[in-house]
Amino acid sequence: MPDANPQATAPADAPQGFFGRLRARLNRGGGSLAREIRGLLQGRRIDAGLFEELEARLIGADVGVTATHEILEELRQQAERHELADADALLAAVRTRLTAILKTCEKPLAIERGRQPFVVLIVGVNGSGKTTTIGKLATQLRAQGMKVMLAAGDTFRAAAIEQLGVWAQRTDSLLVAQSAGADPGAVVFDAMQSARARGVDVLLADTAGRLHSQAHLMEELKKIKRVIARVDATAPHEVLLVLDANQGQNALAQAEQFHAAIGVTGLVITKLDGTARGGIVVAIARKLKVPIRFLGLGEQSEDFGSFDAAAFATALVDGART
Repeated sequence: MPDANPQATAPADAPQGFFGRLRARLNRGGGSLAREIRGLLQGRRIDAGLFEELEARLIGADVGVTATHEILEELRQQAERHELADADALLAAVRTRLTAILKTCEKPLAIERGRQPFVVLIVGVNGSGKTTTIGKLATQLRAQGMKVMLAAGDTFRAAAIEQLGVWAQRTDSLLVAQSAGADPGAVVFDAMQSARARGVDVLLADTAGRLHSQAHLMEELKKIKRVIARVDATAPHEVLLVLDANQGQNALAQAEQFHAAIGVTGLVITKLDGTARGGIVVAIARKLKVPIRFLGLGEQSEDFGSFDAAAFATALVDGART
């Protein structure tokens, strides 16, 4: 794991640097949509056949059938009005439409400083990157001068408790943990009381990874949520669902079921530096309209940034510069 320096990145430089890295890494395993569209248009006109091929490219990029059909309908109407003369015009239109879909989910996480603690419950399936996300978020919050506490609610894996402890040390955050096998509800309850007593600004509560189809484990999440509410009826103030972009359309199914079970208020979409085409972000935005709070690109603390609809649409369409 990286050495996390909470003061390492100047906030003014972060968005440009982060989305520059996103553009460089997204789709690096294959061609960008921009390259594919230019290839499709080489020596031909914008016609029905081209739109059929573009449909296949968008669905292949995990944009999803519904969102793809909406995008193409708008593009066909523009073509009929003779507004799409060449590849550049078509690419601009795709970016604009993607941005419009994503814009509804461009809502940064707002910490209410008057609540002590502001409670963030982090949930997701195994391997989605929950604990690393907590560490990166703690890094950002500490850089903003907030007092942060981490609650090791993933008591099923001793390694998860140890990993969270490492992040607590690196970010100079407080930690509440018990031994492996302890009741996660009890851990979170203790953390809530301790955070109140110690004037903590933000409590980040980890939970064990679970499949969205495991009903008994989803019930446990509901129990943890109820335990938090017993200490503070307004909490948790944020329920962050961490999704692995490499899961493609399965990530959308996860989001739907977690949201139905516990009421997700924000999303973190991770591992966009892998083989993910990235279009799943569009599919999720189109279907759920749940705020996308953060994107994650890798293990480094700086590979974590707030969601920007226009910047993401550009990165998704254009990919790495060639």
